[in-house]
Amino acid sequence: MDYDDMLDRGIDQTPEIDADSERFEVPDPDVRQEGHATVFENFQTVCDDLGREEDHLLKFLQDELGTSAHIDESRRARLTGEFDARRIAEAIDAYTEQYVLCSECGLPDTNIDREQGAEVLHCAACGAVSPTST
Repeated sequence: MDYDDMLDRGIDQTPEIDADSERFEVPDPDVRQEGHATVFENFQTVCDDLGREEDHLLKFLQDELGTSAHIDESRRARLTGEFDARRIAEAIDAYTEQYVLCSECGLPDTNIDREQGAEVLHCAACGAVSPTST
């Protein structure tokens, strides 16, 4: 097998990735106040759209907002304290920048892995490996 054959094979096996930045959109958080708690109604949808585990996003929100939180039986996040949708959206944007978007190509086609005890983002689109800034 010569170089051209290997190159053709590699191109054939490379997944088609739509480079249109409009394809990735995180829904706005749907929040409501319930006593002294904020209920993040579409938390599960946001996790699914980001392709991340609930516990990972919840821990980030707790750190970012300086509060405690848990996931209830309906898969909603319940945050202690009163937070408006704008503040939660800012925290989700920070999470997306740090843990979802590739620092090289900007696409969301990433996975979080551990290498030598550190979290790194592996990009399926461009192959980049970059540390998360924790």
